[in-house]
Amino acid sequence: MGFDRSTLTRDQFFSGRLNILQPKHGYRAGVDPVILAACVNMQPGQTALELGSGVGVASVCLAARVKGVAITGVEVQQNYYGLAQQNAEYNGDECASEFRFYCADISALPAALMQQNFDHVFANPPYFNRKNGKSAQDTGREIGRGENLSLAVWIDVAVRRLKPLGYMTIIIDAARLRELLAAMDSRLGGVKVLPFAPRQHRAAKLVVVQARKTGRGAFQLMAPVVMHQGAAHTVDQDSYTDEISAVLRHGAKLDYFS
Repeated sequence: MGFDRSTLTRDQFFSGRLNILQPKHGYRAGVDPVILAACVNMQPGQTALELGSGVGVASVCLAARVKGVAITGVEVQQNYYGLAQQNAEYNGDECASEFRFYCADISALPAALMQQNFDHVFANPPYFNRKNGKSAQDTGREIGRGENLSLAVWIDVAVRRLKPLGYMTIIIDAARLRELLAAMDSRLGGVKVLPFAPRQHRAAKLVVVQARKTGRGAFQLMAPVVMHQGAAHTVDQDSYTDEISAVLRHGAKLDYFS
């Protein structure tokens, strides 16, 4: 069963170029999937798989930046999966790419997907380990934000669906970086970690981690990207840096993983 139309909002991304249906209550996409999409170094003609696609924000944002790609998404919640299909269709002219979404648990992918491999696999896994916190009351928000499958499962599924030398790109809470890195194995190399700090001289809150299947590059911890100008939030308006504003307003690429 899908959402009732009265329970949805249509939100603008990329200064109105994209229009995304989301539930008024429950899990709502913020800046994280947009940043994730900006970090995927995809080229025209390539294929990508998004694990846990939600309403499709990251997939649609990626396709709006890189035309002529084929993106597949997997989402466990039927109603969010339905919105992802609608959002891809509604924004089809802006994206000019091929989309296909499946409603499935990533640990039990459909047979058709088990036969495919992709140039890129990207994901925004649930940020919170529920062994260390309370569950959200809204089911959609809880599934979107609270871990059900371990990060090790997410990584294993991603690696299995990658082509040799394909790229896995994941955005996660910085507090779980050690857990994420510990879950990686010898199938992945060339690991790069890009921290995102809310302000200058503040600790990173988010990290984007990229690794390459069968890659052999050295581990890289990059300098943090600062998201907001100034030392503190002092006015009731956004204060994004020019770099982050270009990503959020215009769909720019974050060119750290070329």
